[in-house]
Amino acid sequence: MKKTVVINVVGLTQRLIGEHTPFIESFLKSGRSAHIYPAIPAVTCTAQSTYLTGKTPAEHGVVANGWYFKDECEVKFWRQSNKLVEGEKLWEKLKKQDEHFTCANMFWWYNMYSTVDYSVTPRPNYLADGRKIPDCYSHPAELRDTLQSELGMFPLFNFWGPKTSIKSSQWIADATIRTDELHDPTLALVYLPHLDYNLQRYGHDFKKIKKDLNEIDGVVKQLVTYYKKKNAQVIILSEYGITNVNNPIHLNRILRSKGYIAVREERGLELLDAGASQAFAVADHQIAHIYLNDASIKQEVKTLMESVTGVEKVLVGEEISKHGLAHERSGDLVLLSGPDSWFTYYFWLDDKKAPDYARMVDIHKKPGFDPVEMLTDPKDKLVMPKVALKLLKKKLGFRTVLDIIPLDATLIKGSHGRVPENKADYPILISDNPSATFANEVDATDVFGILENHVIEQV
Repeated sequence: MKKTVVINVVGLTQRLIGEHTPFIESFLKSGRSAHIYPAIPAVTCTAQSTYLTGKTPAEHGVVANGWYFKDECEVKFWRQSNKLVEGEKLWEKLKKQDEHFTCANMFWWYNMYSTVDYSVTPRPNYLADGRKIPDCYSHPAELRDTLQSELGMFPLFNFWGPKTSIKSSQWIADATIRTDELHDPTLALVYLPHLDYNLQRYGHDFKKIKKDLNEIDGVVKQLVTYYKKKNAQVIILSEYGITNVNNPIHLNRILRSKGYIAVREERGLELLDAGASQAFAVADHQIAHIYLNDASIKQEVKTLMESVTGVEKVLVGEEISKHGLAHERSGDLVLLSGPDSWFTYYFWLDDKKAPDYARMVDIHKKPGFDPVEMLTDPKDKLVMPKVALKLLKKKLGFRTVLDIIPLDATLIKGSHGRVPENKADYPILISDNPSATFANEVDATDVFGILENHVIEQV
């Protein structure tokens, strides 16, 4: 088997490769590339699971970044156990072909408790006093200690939230190289999230994102240079393309206006009560799953959703099957937005009653994805002094919350999840082997075979 590294540059598309990414552009020109017809939904967990199983969400079960766990009556996002991904994984198939094959998973999702040989993933410490401390989880456990003693603590707050920066992708790249030096895995899967941030904040505003493009180009160059010295094959790919949006759609507010949503009021704030709601939406970028606890209202909810400006498709029954989403975790209806729209999780009607987590970076409590977590209120000129004061209070042992996230979804200018209108915005796959025999456009399910063929040298 041939030593191979797969570098997942989140959000990378043909449109973004050019003057601000000189190394990636040269890599593209000297290799073999393809547009990837994206998985539906074109979101992190679904795309990665599709690539690593070669199956659709109907088969592997990852129907979004999160879904409604019906037996618990709770919406849960960003779970980490690999056991949630159904089906044989790429590394499991390769290990059957060669017992000496090994794999390192560096920050691809559903990283924990898998059958890979080496893995590292974000895993904060949640302390009893309410603090969240940056950390990571690894297998074997001592790998975490080695990496953090040599590279410093994993920069969690640069990985997600208002402080996102190149530091997190740089740390992952450095950790990947160090893991390779220690263990020399046959296949390394590397996740570089940097472009995801400002593309969602600003869309295709190159004046604002050119620095990000240049920064990730440098990290990719570092990795490729290292692996070429190891005589490894290199594949660069992405999960989805981010396109411009200007129309956030508050599905749960619409459902609430018709009396379908149940909320609890606690301490004067509202919480979504999914188990008691007749119908509610689990929003994830440009897709939403609508779950019904009352099947009799299915048609009226479908009619209501079809009337919403910015909703492009309302899938039910056979249409859900045709989109590869016929799994028990999917909603009774599945919505796809139009090209300039995306779905929020917001369910409150009065910002004064928004739950406390709404104004915080809290990816596990929110019943939907919230890209606004990457922003602070641009109208609040004192936000940074407020943050400094709150952090000081935490260090002194006082309980406080970092309630600095605005409740203005119009601040988001880029999103993903649907199939883009233009192939220049499709995810991309680039192999350094110019003789590789895959087509110019491949389905997301085809990526599995392309990666396998590279490792077994049948490209």
